[in-house]
Amino acid sequence: MEERKNPRRCITHFAFALAIFIITVLIAGCATQETTDPPRSATEQLLLSSAADQALAGANLSLFAGRQVYFDFTYFDSYDSKYVEGEIRDAFSRAGALIAPDNKSADVIVEARSGADSVDTNSSFLGIPSIPLPIPGTAEEPVTPQIAFYQKLGQTSYAKFALLAYSNKTHAHIYSSGPLDGKAYNAYTSILFVSWWSTDIPEKAKNKYRYKYEIWYPQYDQQNMPPPGRK
Repeated sequence: MEERKNPRRCITHFAFALAIFIITVLIAGCATQETTDPPRSATEQLLLSSAADQALAGANLSLFAGRQVYFDFTYFDSYDSKYVEGEIRDAFSRAGALIAPDNKSADVIVEARSGADSVDTNSSFLGIPSIPLPIPGTAEEPVTPQIAFYQKLGQTSYAKFALLAYSNKTHAHIYSSGPLDGKAYNAYTSILFVSWWSTDIPEKAKNKYRYKYEIWYPQYDQQNMPPPGRK
């Protein structure tokens, strides 16, 4: 025997489902998330810091092992200078230098200076550019969309530093690094409907390629660790 459906029950179920749907939409529509747009992008900062890493990676500072070194950054002026100053201190410490708290207790004074630490932007385009379409009687001119057969947008950062070391007691010359330079890049390329990013910034490279671009690695000198304090 065929069971007949109750029309009232079907209407009730439909009304209940519709009410749930409307409530869900209203709740979702009321949810907002505040976003911020900082004046500098993370890519710009990573380009600068990666170029600085490259510049200091090749410096041979083993000469200062065991020496008390004080750093004078009076002549150092660049973007993100605090990162570079910390990188210089780190490089000397890795080489075995002892970081002096003040110039009076130092054997050696190291002056750092910056010749460059910035970003160049370049672009190339092959295709049909946007074309304005003047329409009489209108204040704004519509434009046709740009059609790119080939397009490349790239940023390259360049860093150039130099170090001077002299005796704190006699002020006699000990070391001049000469130019320490490095660079990093980040580029977007598109050919017709295919596009991709390429970079040598470790933090932006794919995980399987990241190791190719890393400069600094963790270094432990456990023999220098003070013994744990006793209560």
